[in-house]
Amino acid sequence: MSDTSEFHFEGGRDGVLLIHGLTGTPTEMRLVGKGLNRAGFTVVGVQLAGHCGTEEDLIATSWEDWYASVERAAEALRGQVDRLFVAGLSMGAVLALRLAAVRPEWVSGVGVFGATFRYDGWSMPWVARRMGFILPICKRLGIGRSRSFLELPPYGIRDERLRAQVSSAMHSGDSKSAGLPGNPWFAVAEMMALARDVRRRLRHVAAPCFVAHALEDDIASVASNADLVASRVSGPIEMLLLGDSYHMITIDRERRMLIERTADFFGRIARDARPTRMAA
Repeated sequence: MSDTSEFHFEGGRDGVLLIHGLTGTPTEMRLVGKGLNRAGFTVVGVQLAGHCGTEEDLIATSWEDWYASVERAAEALRGQVDRLFVAGLSMGAVLALRLAAVRPEWVSGVGVFGATFRYDGWSMPWVARRMGFILPICKRLGIGRSRSFLELPPYGIRDERLRAQVSSAMHSGDSKSAGLPGNPWFAVAEMMALARDVRRRLRHVAAPCFVAHALEDDIASVASNADLVASRVSGPIEMLLLGDSYHMITIDRERRMLIERTADFFGRIARDARPTRMAA
């Protein structure tokens, strides 16, 4: 396991696959994983292809490679549990929704944490919002391969002490624990292609979805992202809007509430799915 930040917490017969975001790392899902494991779930945190290394490692991969990482991990976990749940943060939430749409027979429920279809949060610079439309063209023409959008404060984190810790790790080059300090243009172009693909597939998501989002998300607004999911998926929806967090809700101030509500949501689905024992 020296070359990966993936984790596996053994628990009961209900499993949860956790998916990190673009330029992120499984570490951002680890606290949620531990909490769900304490609630009785077997939990796996997958590391997406190209992540936890250099920018070159990342831009050498496509969104199809990232999704393939998810599907392989889901298939492996399915062999160990009776029911599979999937949850992701940011781009990880988009990948989780794609798995539910493409493999509906696999997925019993989805955790949609800070889903990011559009980078339109309040801290995003104007150029990052507007250039998103031409990045796919730049990638096709090979323009801007070495360019990135640098992460800026507050880095998706409202808790100032935690923000300082994450910023220090990110800028130290420790990409396995804190991810990359920037978003390469080519990787963002791939993310946009993934978002377009999944947006078209949302109506095929029939599994129950727990949609959690920060009201003051600095990266992705509620209206363009969480509300989009809630309005388009076919399955039942439960919403949690968090008032004391920014984008990284899996590690920010209200992470315990997120964990408790996710465990309760998945637990109710699992209990309803279990056959009742016949009276003698």
